[in-house]
Amino acid sequence: MTTSAKKEKLDRGWRFWTPRIATSVFVPVLLLGITEAALRLFGVGFPTELTVPCTVQGRPAACYNLFFPAPFFPPGMIKTPQAYAIPAEKPRATFRIFVLGESAAMGDPDPAYGFSRYLEVMLRERFPSTTFEVVNTGSVAINSHVLLPIAKGLADQRPDLFIIYSGNNEVVGPYGPGTALASSGMSLPVIRTSIFFRSTRIGQLLSKVGMQKREWGGMEMFLDKQVPARSPLMKHAYENFESNLRDTIAIARRSGARVIVATVATNLKDCAPFASLHREGLGQDALRSWSTLVQQGADLENGRSYAEALKTYLSAEQIDDQYAELEFRIARAQWMLGDYRAAREHFLRARDLDTLRFRADSKINDINRSVASSSAGAELVDADKIFANQSPNGIVGSELVYEHVHLTPEGNYILARAMFLQIASRLARETGRAPSQQGGDVASDVQSDVPSQVECEQLLAFTAHDRLRIAREMLQRLQKPPFTNQLNHSDQVLRLTIKAGAPDESPDETSAEYQWAIRKKPDDHILHYNFGLFLFDYNRAAATEQLRMSRPWDGFPVFAPDGTPVE
Repeated sequence: MTTSAKKEKLDRGWRFWTPRIATSVFVPVLLLGITEAALRLFGVGFPTELTVPCTVQGRPAACYNLFFPAPFFPPGMIKTPQAYAIPAEKPRATFRIFVLGESAAMGDPDPAYGFSRYLEVMLRERFPSTTFEVVNTGSVAINSHVLLPIAKGLADQRPDLFIIYSGNNEVVGPYGPGTALASSGMSLPVIRTSIFFRSTRIGQLLSKVGMQKREWGGMEMFLDKQVPARSPLMKHAYENFESNLRDTIAIARRSGARVIVATVATNLKDCAPFASLHREGLGQDALRSWSTLVQQGADLENGRSYAEALKTYLSAEQIDDQYAELEFRIARAQWMLGDYRAAREHFLRARDLDTLRFRADSKINDINRSVASSSAGAELVDADKIFANQSPNGIVGSELVYEHVHLTPEGNYILARAMFLQIASRLARETGRAPSQQGGDVASDVQSDVPSQVECEQLLAFTAHDRLRIAREMLQRLQKPPFTNQLNHSDQVLRLTIKAGAPDESPDETSAEYQWAIRKKPDDHILHYNFGLFLFDYNRAAATEQLRMSRPWDGFPVFAPDGTPVE
């Protein structure tokens, strides 16, 4: 066959197949597009954009869309952040900050006293000529797969700064290898395709048909989702986290905003592993020897023979060095013997080997550090290091973290202070003016002019009554698995029982503290909300008025503690 004949045959083939291939692709896409449009037209499903239009005191704003998390959670298990509204108009001299993260960033157990709230009052008090809008988008159970679309949804809201405090839920959050939520498929392109599909009306309809409605069961839902550190799935989890973090930073930077990435502080000393697994290939004889040594070590430790207990535990470690609880026992003995450097290393190993992975591990924090240092325009706040420096013997415990990751008031203040110093130093350099002052040495003025924890908590109305309320809530949480499975559960319960048993202040004192803070910031809807909850047992009419004033946007449904709606 001549060259021209071959060319003619090839051309005929292209003419024959090209329209057929195009039709086979175009027609299904067209039908899907028509179906999607029809579902939207007839009101089937719901929008999953981050925000929806609303009004705040009659002015246009973008308000959090309660359906946004639907692509990431099974029906009935959707978790949402504190409701927030972003004014459409951004006046001059306004500095807009968005906080991204999980429940620790949100401020759990009470977002009213999360680090973002401390940061807001610090900035407000020390830079009175600037209006600061700190919007906390943190939410329970989410992870970097959710943070990326949150950043996309906020990028057009004229942000000045993004703060990312994330990493605790990479394994147990949506699409993680140890999740009880959305699919645990680990390919990032597949995950992102799934998120896109589930955000469409077609995807919502099919998900509703194919998924059974479930109820949120807290951390107890994950008890059968153990993932050892050696699992090959962890490699994918780390890679996905790094990719999502880099993409989130890139989106934030394209919006013109600064970005602060923080490492994550976790409780090492007072949070024993939630679950442990033995190393692969451990035979029955070796397991019996290991168990005998650990029991002997525990008896010696209970008898306060810490040196002998440590020797016994180390002998057991020679048999199996992958069991998280043993590493915690070793660390605890070393702590009692005053070898704090070695204790820290074994406390870290205990956390990193924990097979119920509710805490950011060393690799997650290494990724936070490396991405922050290698991403143009990103800055690092090394909270892990800062908390260690503020902890007894350099090991973070319950002084700064309640249980595993949720910060105490002292912890939230320390994190906010670190953020304040990072933000204020640059603001001072850009304006040539130190906080609340004119001229002088900018760096030293910023360092010396940080509001105290007491000052912040007065402005937040963080009363003795609220501290007691939160301690009691945390004590209740510890009565459920997986906390009840921890080696040091009784110590944790005792510590919080003492706090929860403290005497309450008088209602008049609490009311006066709230009234003072509200006079300072009359438009703070969170202050009104918590004051309304407090007043409910004493003055229903006054409580209703405060709850009515707590609406973050016009028409937002507010309910009294007894479940009745506030008109």
